[in-house]
Amino acid sequence: MKNVIDGINHWIGFIPEGFNRMTEKELNHRPMPHKWSKKEILGHLCDSALNNMNRFIRMQYEEHPYVIQPYNQDQWVLVQNYQERPLDEIVNLFCALNKQIIHIITNTPNDRLSNLCDIGNNQLKSLEWLIKDYLEHMEHHINNQILIKK
Repeated sequence: MKNVIDGINHWIGFIPEGFNRMTEKELNHRPMPHKWSKKEILGHLCDSALNNMNRFIRMQYEEHPYVIQPYNQDQWVLVQNYQERPLDEIVNLFCALNKQIIHIITNTPNDRLSNLCDIGNNQLKSLEWLIKDYLEHMEHHINNQILIKK
């Protein structure tokens, strides 16, 4: 889990500086009408943190396999209107949520990392897998959508 914690800490340090270097135009540009802007993608990462935080906690004490409840990502971004929110609010939320996720991971007993969840279609994955996937998901959006110059 050290690699995951180090990875999340890296992005907590990078995101405020990286986003503050972008212009308002870069932050708000939607590549297509139905695609998210960089600001909305960061908001989506906050939503991902909220949903996964819940999963990381519940998988430690609920009946196994814990059944992952999906959420409508587009609706979460739309309803929260990240496009119109001040950037510093979204950045601060991203950092605070991910600091809490690090706290949860740090305090997860090793024997609970093997607890199973059903991620859909009867695919069983461990809590350890889910935590690693959380960082991979974050890095996918940051590296392939946010850091791309448009």
